[in-house]
Amino acid sequence: MKGNTKRIYAWALYDWANSAFATTVMAGFFPAFFKQYWGSGIGDSSSTLYLGLANSLSSIVVVLVAPLLGAMADRSNQRRRFLAIFAFTGALMTGCLHLVEHGNWQSAALVYVAATVGFSLANTFYDSLLGFVAPSEKVDAISALGYGVGYFGGGLLFAANLYVVIHPQVVGLPDAAAAVRWSFLSVALWWILFTLPILLFVKEGAPAQRERPGGWSSLVGGYRQLHETLSHIRQLPHLLTFLLAYWLYIDGVDTVVRMAVDYGLSLGFGRDSLLTALLITQFVGFPSAIAFALISNRIGTRSSLFIGIAFYIGATVWAYFIEAVWEFYGIAVVVGLVQGGVQALSRSLYQRLIPPGKTAEFFGFYNMLGRSE
Repeated sequence: MKGNTKRIYAWALYDWANSAFATTVMAGFFPAFFKQYWGSGIGDSSSTLYLGLANSLSSIVVVLVAPLLGAMADRSNQRRRFLAIFAFTGALMTGCLHLVEHGNWQSAALVYVAATVGFSLANTFYDSLLGFVAPSEKVDAISALGYGVGYFGGGLLFAANLYVVIHPQVVGLPDAAAAVRWSFLSVALWWILFTLPILLFVKEGAPAQRERPGGWSSLVGGYRQLHETLSHIRQLPHLLTFLLAYWLYIDGVDTVVRMAVDYGLSLGFGRDSLLTALLITQFVGFPSAIAFALISNRIGTRSSLFIGIAFYIGATVWAYFIEAVWEFYGIAVVVGLVQGGVQALSRSLYQRLIPPGKTAEFFGFYNMLGRSE
C-alpha cells in the first residue's frame, strides 16, 4: 500500500481538479448567470427551458460516444491520453465562458455544452483508472477519498470565487458580473493544474491488444470491441441490473446537482443565499464521503448505498414543500451528508462488477447514465 500511495493521491487529485467545474460552474454560477446575465432578455421560464436543453444535449453526446471511446482507450491502453484530451478541452471551453458577452445566451449554452461534454467524458477515463490504483479490499475507501477530496477542493475554490463575487471591489473588479466571468477562468486554470499529477504518476496495465491509438484502425477496433461487448453483455445479468438501478437513482442526483440553484431562483430565493447553501453541501460532503467508506466496511457497500438513496429521496420530497430559505439550507446539509457517499460507493461497487481489461469501455456505459459525476 505504501508504494501505491503516490498513485492513489495523484488519482484522487483529479477529483479535486474537476470538482471546480462541477461546483463553481455546473451547480453554482452558470445556472444563475445564464438566467440573469446571458438570458436576461428571454424570461425566467425560457432560460430554465434552454438550460435544461443544454444539459440534455450534452447528455446525448455523452451517451452516443462514451462507450465507443472507452473501447478505443482500452484497446490502445491510452486511458490517460483520452483523459487529458477531454479534461483540457473541458477546461478550455470553461475559460471561453469568460469571453461570452451579456445577452448572448446562445453562445453561452453552446460553450457550456462543450465544457460539460469534456467534463463527462474525462470522468469516464478517470473512473476507469480506479482499478489501477485501488486494491480490491480498498476500492470503497479510495473511491470515497476521491469524492471527499473533490468536495473539499471544489468547495475551496468556490468559496474564494463566491467571496469575490460578493465583494468584487476587493480585487479591483467593477461588479459581480465581472467577478463571475473571471471565476470561469479560475476554474479552467485549476482544472488544468491539478490534472497533471494523474497524467504523470498513474500507470496503466498492458492492453488486451496492442495497437496504435487514434486513426481509422483504432476507431474500427473500438467499434468491434463495443459490438462484442454488447453481444455478450446479456451474460452479465448482475451488471445489467446494477446499470438499470443506477440509471434510475443517479438521474435524481444529477438533476439536483444541476438544477438546484435554478429551482431556488424560481422560488424567489436570493442568489447569494442559494450559493451559500451549495457551499454548505460541499464542506459537509467532504467528511461525509469518507465516513460512508467506513460505514460500508461495517454493513456492506450495498446497504450503505441504500441508506444514502433513502436520505436523498427524503430530501427531494422535502424540497417540493419548502417555503423558506432556512429549509433550503437544511436540505443542503442532508444532501451533503449522503451525496458523496452515494456517488463514491456506486463507483466502487461498479468497479467490482466489470470485466478486467475493459474498464474504460464499461465506465463509458456508467458515465453515459450518470452524467454529472
